[in-house]
Amino acid sequence: MPRRIGTCLWFENQAEEAANYYTGIFEDARILNVSRFGQGGPGTPGEAIAVEFELEGRAFTALNGARSSGFTEAVSFVVDCEDQAAVDRYWDALSDGGTESMCGWLRDRFGVSWQVVPSVLPSLIAGLDPEGSQRAMQAMLAMRKLDIAELQKAYDG
Repeated sequence: MPRRIGTCLWFENQAEEAANYYTGIFEDARILNVSRFGQGGPGTPGEAIAVEFELEGRAFTALNGARSSGFTEAVSFVVDCEDQAAVDRYWDALSDGGTESMCGWLRDRFGVSWQVVPSVLPSLIAGLDPEGSQRAMQAMLAMRKLDIAELQKAYDG
């Protein structure tokens, strides 16, 4: 049986809160299992030690590791969005309590990095018109949340 490759996110003590937060944002998402500390465990009895969940068919584990190393932008999750409404929805939800960055990047309230990207972006910044692509790239570099209409306008000149 082939094994799936999943992602483990190590939290200090917010694993269950984070898993509930993420599964509340994505449409195709669910909590699969919550493992809790027992009486003899190193954590508070009843507190989650690990939460297995899925986002859009991808496996994640949120782990309470007692001490977190923190997250960096060296690893990020990309949310591919079909239209501006999806960009707006995911951007607003994931940046709530977090920090907006440039070029469609943000850090959520737990410090996890996300890229909220319209599907059309590659065809604009690497399109057939090199000058249009350069204009779209310059427009993107000045944005926080990506605006498809403005990127298209820049590409079109």
